[in-house]
Amino acid sequence: MFFKIKTSFYCVVTTVIFSLTSVAQTSSLTIVDKPNILLIFTDDQGYHDVSYYGTKDIRTPNIDQISSSGMRFDNFYANCPVCSPTRAALLTGRYQDYVGVPGVIRTNPDNNWGYLNPKATLLPQELSMAGYSTALIGKWHLGLESPNTPIERGFGYFKGWLGDMMDDYWTHRRHDINYMRLNGQVIDPVGHATDLFTDWSVDYIKSQADDNRPFFLYLAYNAPHFPVQPPKEWLDKVRKREKGIDETRAKLIAFIEHMDDGIGKVIQALKDSGQYENTIIVFSSDNGGHLPSKANNGPLRDGKQSMYEGGLKVPTAISWPSKIMGGSVSDKMQISMDLYPTLLEIAGSKPKNTIEGQSFYSELINENQSDYLDRSFYFTRREGGTKYGGQAIYALRKGDWKLLQNSPYESYELYNLKNDPQEQHNLIDEQQDKYEELNAILMQHIQNSGKVPWQKDNE
Repeated sequence: MFFKIKTSFYCVVTTVIFSLTSVAQTSSLTIVDKPNILLIFTDDQGYHDVSYYGTKDIRTPNIDQISSSGMRFDNFYANCPVCSPTRAALLTGRYQDYVGVPGVIRTNPDNNWGYLNPKATLLPQELSMAGYSTALIGKWHLGLESPNTPIERGFGYFKGWLGDMMDDYWTHRRHDINYMRLNGQVIDPVGHATDLFTDWSVDYIKSQADDNRPFFLYLAYNAPHFPVQPPKEWLDKVRKREKGIDETRAKLIAFIEHMDDGIGKVIQALKDSGQYENTIIVFSSDNGGHLPSKANNGPLRDGKQSMYEGGLKVPTAISWPSKIMGGSVSDKMQISMDLYPTLLEIAGSKPKNTIEGQSFYSELINENQSDYLDRSFYFTRREGGTKYGGQAIYALRKGDWKLLQNSPYESYELYNLKNDPQEQHNLIDEQQDKYEELNAILMQHIQNSGKVPWQKDNE
């Protein structure tokens, strides 16, 4: 039997409050009418590390099916080229530095560059108020201790990995510490982490079949983040199929194909339990692919950690039977934090607090949508070590123009992405007026973000 365990009195009380207030705060949709939401988030998956883009050496039939049965997004950006900031933006609908996560939250406090603002309202809290059962299975990476644990931030159920990367997908440790949790309890399961997250998600979906509430399941795989450790049978399959393939690339392909197979099992559980037709499925990645692991970011420049397009653009697709036209494609620019208001609108609700994310619900259902040309998109990353020195790097995109700084010790660069999508021709010396215009916009964002602390005050 599947249990939703509440680990504190606070969680029980807030859940009751959410239930009592949901009728007054949601739209005319009844609980039964609201669709389930399955949000699948992968880690470091390259822009073209899906076979729906025609990538010849990889097979991702289940991710492809999400795309072909729904909408593919060709111009979708992660909020940041690394993990924690994008996850913070995804779950708050805000720019990551506006909620205290400009950089990676790490287990080592001396190299920690973020602290999720306890006052920020997270997506599971909003969906709970809209009548949803909420669960996180997989990677959290937004805090290791109270008050920033999943159960305390709105998830009714959490089974997965509290920390950042795993040092081993089989033993599930980071610096010899076990961060696997069932709600607040330490667990030590046996098996490959990808398989565990898949199986737990299947169990959760089956448990919801007789629940009169819709569910929100945030399935966050650690894969394909390094260390790249596919099960042997998956690697053998790739080696046999792709003759003469580079061994590093073969491992990454096998790793992703193994995960794709798990995604297929999760979707099949929806079908087997009769919930598929009433479930919206979102697939995306937290940042661009890791080039040392031989990720494929298509024609884009660079990869993970970089403010160039290869570090920011991610494969994204959304399916919703009877609502989204199968095989449709969007080339409009969206960003991870836009999923927050979009999913709330689908749930018949609206954000209770100020956010920067914008809903693209009308795009999904093929209605008219406002033009994005006047919208500015900011990208922020703070990092330590000698390469960054604890400083931040930034990028700004507005219309066809992109201003970026890929190192705190180097000058800004300016590109026109319409004419130069691979960012080969730096126009900053030729377009000083455009540089000054975008720089002024970016400086305002940096000033606003400076109001939010990104380290915990222990006084």
